[in-house]
Amino acid sequence: MALIAYDQGDAAAFEATRHLSDDGLAGWRAAITRHLDPGPGARLLDLGCGTGSWATAFQGWWPDAEILAVEPSAAMRERAVFRPVLAGDAGHIPLGDASLDAVWLSTVIHHVPDLEAAARELRRVLKPGAPVLIRSAFAGRHGGITLFRFFPEAVAVLDRYPSVAGVEAAFAAAGFTTAGLEPVPQTSAPSLADFATRLRRAAHTPLQLISDDAYATGVARLHEAARTDVGPVIDALDLLVLR
Repeated sequence: MALIAYDQGDAAAFEATRHLSDDGLAGWRAAITRHLDPGPGARLLDLGCGTGSWATAFQGWWPDAEILAVEPSAAMRERAVFRPVLAGDAGHIPLGDASLDAVWLSTVIHHVPDLEAAARELRRVLKPGAPVLIRSAFAGRHGGITLFRFFPEAVAVLDRYPSVAGVEAAFAAAGFTTAGLEPVPQTSAPSLADFATRLRRAAHTPLQLISDDAYATGVARLHEAARTDVGPVIDALDLLVLR
C-alpha cells in the first residue's frame, strides 16, 4: 500500500494534531489491557511509532515494561517525543528473534506494502503466542469516523486500505489467528469547532489523496456544522488483535 512517505511537513502536522488527550487514550487503554498486561521486564514494540505518542503513553501505563519504538520516516523520528526511536519498518524490524512480548501498530497497516512479509517478520520477533495489536481504520468500516462525514470523497481512499479479512488472511499465512476485533470509542476533540480549527490536511492520508476541490468543500461543510454542533467529537477506530 505505502500510500504516503512522510516528509517534514507531514510529520509536523501529525505531531500538532494527531496526539490524543488523556480522555482520548482512556478507551484505548481499557481495550488494550483486555489483551495485554505487560509485567516487569516485558518488551512491547510500537512499530511505525510516528512521533512517539503511543510509546510515551505505554511508558506511563507500564513503567516496569521495556517500551521500544521503530519508525521508517526520518522526519517522524526527528520529531518524536519518545526516545530512542530505531530506524526500521514492518518488513525489517531491527530486533532479535523471539524478543518481544507484544507489537502495537497504530494507523500503520495501510502503509505496509507487503502484509504477508510483515506478518512473517512479526512472527520472527514475537515470542510464541504473543499478540499483534492493530489500531486502524479498515476498508468498509468508516461509519464511526467523523472525518468521513465531512469528506465523503475520502471513503474511496479508505476503500484502498486493507480490509479486516485481508489482514487476517495475510497473517494467517504466518500462523496468526484472530484473538479479537472491536471498535474502540475515543474522544478526538472537545468540540467540533476545536476539531475544525486543528484539522491539518497533511496529517491525514485520506485527505491528502482527494482533490483540492473536494478538500475545500469538506472544510466548508465542517466549519458550517461546527457553528451549531455541541459536545465532544467521538470517533471509533478498530482494534484487531492477532496471536
